[in-house]
Amino acid sequence: MTAVTAVTDHTDHADRPDDRASRAREADGIWDDGLIARRAAGAGGNGTPGDDDATGADSTKTGEHGATGDGGPAAESPYEKPSPYDKSSGYDNDGPYEAAAEATVLYEGPLRARLDALRELIGLSRTRLDSATLAEAGRVLDEAAARRRLSDRHTVVAIAGATGSGKSTLFNALAGVMISETGVRRPTTAAPIGCSWTDGAAGLFDRLGIPGRLRRRPLQGADAQALEGLVLVDLPDHDSAAEDHRRHVDRILRLVDAVIWVVDPEKYADAVLHERYLRPMAGHAEVMFVVLNQTDRLPGDAADQVLDDLRRLLDDDGIALGEHGEPGATVLALSALTGDGVGDLREALGQFTRERRAAARRVEADLDAAAARLRPVYAAEAGPAVGRGRVGLSEEARDEFADRLAEAVGATAVGQAAERAWRRHANKACGTPWLRLWRWYEARRSPFGSIVAPVTRAPVDEEATARARVEHAVRTVADEAASGLPVPWGQAVREAAARGAEGLPEALDELAVRAGLPQGRPPRPGWWPVAVFAQAVMTLLQVVGGLWLVAQIVGVATPNLGVPVLLMLLGVLGGPGVEWLSRMAARGPARRYGSDAERRLREAASGCGRARVLDPVAAELLRYREVREQYVRVAQRG
Repeated sequence: MTAVTAVTDHTDHADRPDDRASRAREADGIWDDGLIARRAAGAGGNGTPGDDDATGADSTKTGEHGATGDGGPAAESPYEKPSPYDKSSGYDNDGPYEAAAEATVLYEGPLRARLDALRELIGLSRTRLDSATLAEAGRVLDEAAARRRLSDRHTVVAIAGATGSGKSTLFNALAGVMISETGVRRPTTAAPIGCSWTDGAAGLFDRLGIPGRLRRRPLQGADAQALEGLVLVDLPDHDSAAEDHRRHVDRILRLVDAVIWVVDPEKYADAVLHERYLRPMAGHAEVMFVVLNQTDRLPGDAADQVLDDLRRLLDDDGIALGEHGEPGATVLALSALTGDGVGDLREALGQFTRERRAAARRVEADLDAAAARLRPVYAAEAGPAVGRGRVGLSEEARDEFADRLAEAVGATAVGQAAERAWRRHANKACGTPWLRLWRWYEARRSPFGSIVAPVTRAPVDEEATARARVEHAVRTVADEAASGLPVPWGQAVREAAARGAEGLPEALDELAVRAGLPQGRPPRPGWWPVAVFAQAVMTLLQVVGGLWLVAQIVGVATPNLGVPVLLMLLGVLGGPGVEWLSRMAARGPARRYGSDAERRLREAASGCGRARVLDPVAAELLRYREVREQYVRVAQRG
């Protein structure tokens, strides 16, 4: 190995402006991580550890300038804006080491579409979901935009491991020089140390919060050229007893492009490592290296046996292994102390950095993890309607809701009453004069007055029953609309229906008065005058026949009983006959008149229910369809 040197003493640069600024930020407790906007404490991880870290993003700011959705031009993507790190603010190390990094990470094609879809998804969901649910998705957007602004010529790789795993020794072995302190004292690494093989990494170090006094680099050499573009970070122990050390690990693991997990033969199966870190990061396998260190301590073929068991544990964690050319985590065995296998890791890292795809792969993995976390609020597992892509109210449910409202408002009873009123009017107009006279007399004697009583307000018990029917109809249609929806959106649908149902019974009562039983006399059909004229003729025949008989009795007219008796019989029998025929003929118009009255009241009740309940429910379902389409775009790779 060609010897390379690193500048490990920065005391001669104590007065440099950038170092003074770094120390001032540290003194104030401020970490400049390069986010879009300074975030307050909050968000949890997305498949990466440290959910309780105070550097999380507040997603309520994210998606604020998303697509308008009204057909206008889409807002400019935050992933294509000029970089704020055009000029390096890093350290110099005895020369013009940190040059400006002009190139930035490009999110193109499917990845950019997924990021834009996530941004739109958050904007559409902010009023329906709480900020804690969207916080991690907002953090992913912020971190993606922050990483995009920085150099794409660098790949940031963190070395993480437990106490005594030898990660600092491996860090020094890769650098070819003693940079990170090693020893028996635990923990040895108290703060993250960074080493860059290429110029222009100051912005990346600033984002990681690594001050200038902890930034290193090896001098250019043959081995250094093989790792061109690599930015290596030695992290404190993830199982350290010091809480600050663990906080550094959790924070930086969410910001780097890739991770090298260093395990030793004694603690490679540690539950903390697998449950807190590896298993939640299973989706990040493509940007993950798992290195079994200290193989020099294992006799014979024990190293192969431990390595096989390590692969088994990683498979149980759900981590895909990059074997046989398949994408996944790279698993290696080496000894950082003796150098055995370090060359294989250096070669793998060199190829990894030359591809310049680590940053985009990390963002893709973060998107996958965020989509998996958001799945319960956008795609319910037990939703057959959602699974078929059919979300909303069926025509049968709408018709049933209209029928229930019509029943509550009494549309059927109103139609029947209108039909009876039409028949009574027909009987009154086309009946015999003697029967009409009798009905008039009975009406005068009746204390209730007119036969057709005006529409009055329902009794208290009937009103309560109608209100209960309306409430039941609203609950039924809301449950039908929310069926198969995720819990937050189902609740939003039910709340929209409940808000619309306020005042609905009173509105239906007003409709029953305005559009209920028609006022005034029903319209007359064309045959009505003919029936009235025929009834008048029958009455005239009775009168003529009766007067003729009276004249014969008193001796005024010539005795002839046949003709007057025949006229009277014709009038007496013809009057009821005309009335019976009129009654038969009135059935059809009366039925149509009642049906029209019922239809009008049904349509009025249905329109009232649609405006107050169905339209707000439909608006919520439409919003859910929109967000689910965006979620599908976020969740689908490629």
